[in-house]
Amino acid sequence: MDVLLSNDEAARLSAAYGRETLKEELRRAMAAGEVLADPLLARAGEALARRFAPTLTRVLNGTGVLLHTNLGRAVLGPDARAALEEALPGYCSVEFDAETGERGRRQDHVRGAARGLFSAEDALAVNNNASAVFLALSALARGRPVVVSRGELVAIGGSFRIPDILAASGAELLEVGTTNRTTLDDFRRALEARPALVLTVHPSNYEIRGFTERPEPRALAALAREAGIPWLHDQGTGCVEPLEEFGVPGEPTVASCLADGADLVTFSGDKLLCGPQAGLVVGRASLVASLAAHPVARVVRPDKLTLAALAATLHAWKRGRWRAFPVYLAAGASLSSLEERGRTFLRELSGRPQGARMELAVVESAALFGGGTSPDKSFPSRALAVTVRGLSADELAARWRARELPLVGRVSDGRALVDLRTILPDEDSLLARALAESVAAA
Repeated sequence: MDVLLSNDEAARLSAAYGRETLKEELRRAMAAGEVLADPLLARAGEALARRFAPTLTRVLNGTGVLLHTNLGRAVLGPDARAALEEALPGYCSVEFDAETGERGRRQDHVRGAARGLFSAEDALAVNNNASAVFLALSALARGRPVVVSRGELVAIGGSFRIPDILAASGAELLEVGTTNRTTLDDFRRALEARPALVLTVHPSNYEIRGFTERPEPRALAALAREAGIPWLHDQGTGCVEPLEEFGVPGEPTVASCLADGADLVTFSGDKLLCGPQAGLVVGRASLVASLAAHPVARVVRPDKLTLAALAATLHAWKRGRWRAFPVYLAAGASLSSLEERGRTFLRELSGRPQGARMELAVVESAALFGGGTSPDKSFPSRALAVTVRGLSADELAARWRARELPLVGRVSDGRALVDLRTILPDEDSLLARALAESVAAA
């Protein structure tokens, strides 16, 4: 081992990965039967490179899903990225008031901006929307019934299920209505059980169609006020502006939910708000204060980087800069601009040596906001359909994903597709390289 470690290559690997870590990999290589110095070091170097390679990396999103949960949902806007660059290099004022020299409050970085943007009495930031709902139930309804329509007992990703969140918070589930129809009278009869609050959940990742009914929001708000209990609405998506111009009608905004009479509204920061992963609670000041004073509030509080990016995102919305957010730039791209980008790829790649083995076509596609928002409400897009001789569509898509900078597309009707709406314009050269390399390596 001492002889091996005196090698120049061993010195380089020790400097990069640490001497003890290198020794671990050399022993593994020896145990596998390798005996010569150069192969031993080569094998150890490859193992160390894999071991310490980052697993959270940038990818090219060719799926057509703008808020792809598995790909990090919203791409941060320029204001949020600048705020992170400002906060990252050194210490920061996360809980420090520079004017008084005293301890500050971390919520102050976002409270004022959220109040102003959503016309709310007060606001509280946590680490995601599930936390916001859990905190509200824990603080306001522990040990008491919560009225929920049976048609809104949703499951959203992973293990987020409304009945489970209620149980974990210590609240009791009081179901009313049926899967497809819940009336105001259903809620009124439930008041006999003296519930702590009414909980409604925006169906952001599913739709119930046909013979359906749900109470008008203002009527439900009046009923809750009459009973003297809060109405908590899980809006979820964080919609700030109507989405009709993007071909997605009917998505309620956070401000409209408050205007309809909801006492508290919870939502995600990294969906249609286009900020970092976070959750927000906005609404009546006395209720927000109860949440902020609850022990769970510290458990789910956001960190300094989340606060920096979230505050910048909220301010950007208020200043009218949201159209510069990558998600809305992508959603608003015209079909003609997508087609022109597609034709540019055809011209550029057909002139490369690999072009003889690859067939490209610009085809119709459908994009989604996704991320648990606006289910089944797609809007037109354009995609590159890619065929490589000697490779099936699944093999080609797997090759794209295996790159150092992965390209994530989709396979449809036996073709590998890259939706251009979710490829950011400054990523076009990266996409061209990915397509060319996938042929060269075949």
